[in-house]
Amino acid sequence: MDNTIRIITDSGCDISKENEEKYKGLLEIIPFMVTIQGKSYVDRQDIQAEEFYKVLKEQQEIPKHSQITAIQFEDKYRELYAQGVRTIIVDVINGAGSQTCSNAQLAKQNVADELKDLTVYVVDSQNYTLAYGYPVIEACKKLEAGQSAESVVSYLEDWARHSEAFIVGFDLRHMKKSGRITASFLGELMGLKPLIYLAAEKTEVLRKARGEKAVIDAAVETITSRMIPETPWCVVTTTRPDCEKEFIDKMTKKLGYGPAMVRRGSFLQCRARNDRSTYQRSGAPREGLIFT
Repeated sequence: MDNTIRIITDSGCDISKENEEKYKGLLEIIPFMVTIQGKSYVDRQDIQAEEFYKVLKEQQEIPKHSQITAIQFEDKYRELYAQGVRTIIVDVINGAGSQTCSNAQLAKQNVADELKDLTVYVVDSQNYTLAYGYPVIEACKKLEAGQSAESVVSYLEDWARHSEAFIVGFDLRHMKKSGRITASFLGELMGLKPLIYLAAEKTEVLRKARGEKAVIDAAVETITSRMIPETPWCVVTTTRPDCEKEFIDKMTKKLGYGPAMVRRGSFLQCRARNDRSTYQRSGAPREGLIFT
């Protein structure tokens, strides 16, 4: 393993504490600041997913998170450089939904003259939560096995182009609070549960079903039909972890293999990139990420 290489991501990745600790020598997770009723918290340190959803349920105002600034990235680049790191791979939350990725790129430019022998690769994950958390962990494994930084960057960019994300909408109240779903949209779905595909900078309802069991069946049918066999899939549970087992069991039975990762997450105020449909039509392998 090359000790001069590090991967940087942000706390929206929903990587487990166990994996964060396991890859401590390879992985740096910069936390977002989360603001709840005017009070700021450091994500993963001051507030965890369970607390986040408790607040989300009780409060009318949805919590907000702040972008990671260019100055924060510059400080991290300098810190790692002082430790002997000479290659940094940055893979962060979707650039269409947060300025964080652009800030990482700006920081790279700002330190270029100062840290002349530091190479920084900035990858726009083009997605959210485990849709970039999972490949970041796989990237750590690849570096641990001795793969080059260039090959790992290529892997992360390929994943970003070909992964898809879906929301099984058991509870639409939180989406309404976030502004991602309008009141008219909610009215259209009255009494129905949607399967939502995160496409470009908007949400698209692929299926509607009456009741939780029906929407789980619809989700399994639709998602598996879009996947190339034997590609990994992950599940992020949010407000309805009680539905997790039924969904995972049915997906596993349909695919013949289980999820690569299951996590309770908190960053679902989502928008996706503009050109994803190009890759849907290409026939390239597609990985699945399902929010429940």
